[in-house]
Amino acid sequence: MAEEAPRRIGPPDQLELAWDRTFLAHERTLMAWIRTAASLITFGFTLYKFFEYLRETQPDRHLPKVFGARTYGIVMIVVGIATLFLATWQHRQSMKTVRRYYPEAPRSLALLLSGLVSALGLLALLAAALQQ
Repeated sequence: MAEEAPRRIGPPDQLELAWDRTFLAHERTLMAWIRTAASLITFGFTLYKFFEYLRETQPDRHLPKVFGARTYGIVMIVVGIATLFLATWQHRQSMKTVRRYYPEAPRSLALLLSGLVSALGLLALLAAALQQ
């Protein structure tokens, strides 16, 4: 049987701590992008629902048809989803580089959250786009 390398007991070395800090910096960056995207999606959906409510309660009021609040809300949702997609792609590219030098890096929980927020954003987009 091959002998296992002895496990180091004690504090981590400086290089390992540097890679941990780098990993956590990438996680924080993705979390900031998730907050931004969630804000865009939420604002867009809220704007859409508010003006839908106004249209239902005041049917005689004329609202612009070409680029009104409904369209603006849908555009905000799309921008939020696109922002989250690009930030997730950038994070994955950065993690590939980190894992090349630091294979023991933990799995990213921010990626899981990014996927959940993306799914909710797509649901908001479908709800806004399919209603008339």
